[in-house]
Amino acid sequence: MQICEIFRSIQGEGKNQGRPCTFIRFAGCNLRCSWCDTPGSREGGIECSLKEVLETVWRCKGSYACITGGEPLLQGDDVRNLGHALQETGYMIDIETNGTIDFRPFQHFASICMDVKCPSSGEKSDLSLLSHITGDDSVKFVVEDIPDCHYAANVIREHDISGELFVSPVHGSPAREIASFILEHDLPVRLQLQLHRILGVR
Repeated sequence: MQICEIFRSIQGEGKNQGRPCTFIRFAGCNLRCSWCDTPGSREGGIECSLKEVLETVWRCKGSYACITGGEPLLQGDDVRNLGHALQETGYMIDIETNGTIDFRPFQHFASICMDVKCPSSGEKSDLSLLSHITGDDSVKFVVEDIPDCHYAANVIREHDISGELFVSPVHGSPAREIASFILEHDLPVRLQLQLHRILGVR
């Protein structure tokens, strides 16, 4: 499998924000979001065996892992093997995905966080996948401006989404204005600033 990095930090986003977490960042992505905060993970990476990845994760200690990217599901077989191995050792697992690849084969061992791409990203997610989000999963809208907020509101209105919903302002965007939009439109979401950015950690 092609791995960009494995590191221990505080989970900055999603349902487990604030928890100590071991991040397994897969290399390679099928999108080129304009505000991507991990452009180094789009290509390259280091070829690692399952054993090598697991040994690195175990050295980090802990019991919660986040499989992220890039887009990890591009390496679906490797993600599945890794997830099963982590599950067998008692890990709680999240998978962060950009909503372009069917994540159903991974839901039995991981909580899915689908990042719905808003217009400012310059990319699109497959919104039909929202119907497969369960109560154990979540959906994140990374928004840069008010047009993005309107897009997120329309998606929420037009789709029956079972998981928890988050609106996460792009770092440096007008978070107060975005918060006002959420209040004005009474969106059923949780506003979430990127904690790792605030703390100045990865």
